[in-house]
Amino acid sequence: LLIFDFFLSFRWLVIAVGLVRAYLAKGSYHSLYYSIEKPLKFFQTGALLEILHCAFGIVPSSVVLTAFQVMSRVFLTWAVTHSVKEVQTEDSVLLFVVAWTITEIIRYSFYTFSLLNHLPYLIKWARYTLFIVLYPMGVSGELLTIYAALPFVRQSGLYSISLPNKYNFSFDYYTFLILVMISYIPIFPQLYFHMLHQRRKVLSHTEEHKKSE
Repeated sequence: LLIFDFFLSFRWLVIAVGLVRAYLAKGSYHSLYYSIEKPLKFFQTGALLEILHCAFGIVPSSVVLTAFQVMSRVFLTWAVTHSVKEVQTEDSVLLFVVAWTITEIIRYSFYTFSLLNHLPYLIKWARYTLFIVLYPMGVSGELLTIYAALPFVRQSGLYSISLPNKYNFSFDYYTFLILVMISYIPIFPQLYFHMLHQRRKVLSHTEEHKKSE
């Protein structure tokens, strides 16, 4: 698990460096997605292992909340951004990619140092503080990207199944994407307030520990 966390922390750092290098080379933040597309797909898909880690108790996190977070990101990566080429140049893609990258660097660094029993306070503070901005930033980018994909999905009929067919089954991907967007309304606040609760619990405990020393 230590090697897994260190590896993913390092690879998300590589994605961050790739974004910075591409920005410096182009002099613009537009279309930076293409500079990190392959590693993003690989490492975000690899995050599916986190669900198993939670399910088997290797990581003390909620299986349901972790599953939603990971699956939503995998969905955004493959079923929206990869599948609808037209949205890959949208600024909203960069918005959620930057939010994911910073979040994952901090999170995997937190896990790595925790396993080494040598967790710097700065990393703990960043883990339970920067999400206040990064979570809304990432969710905004995700929702805006799905919204941008809607007209192209409707026009192309992407992933949709129409009647009649031999299975007597229909599926409208356009409507499904709208339902996905609506699902953020009840689920995102749960994730956000869960982290706020954890922040109060962890950081207040740390402050009390410092005062007692």
